[in-house]
Amino acid sequence: MVRLKVKEIAKEHGISQGRLSRISDVDIKTIKRIYRDPCTVVTTETLGKIAKALGIDASELIENAPY
Repeated sequence: MVRLKVKEIAKEHGISQGRLSRISDVDIKTIKRIYRDPCTVVTTETLGKIAKALGIDASELIENAPY
C-alpha cells in the first residue's frame, strides 16, 4: 500500500490546505481528501502539481505503508 505524505510536508513548509490548493491548481476537495485519507488514489498529474507547488520531487510524497 502506498501512503501520501502531503499533509506532513505541507506542514513543514508552512502551507495550509487552501494555499496548497491555490498554488498547485488542485481542487480543494482533492487536497482535503488526501489530508483525511493519505492512502487515497490520485493521478500522477495531481501528484506532480502538488510536488511542484511544494518545491520537491514527486517521489518524496510517496512512502510504502504497511498493510
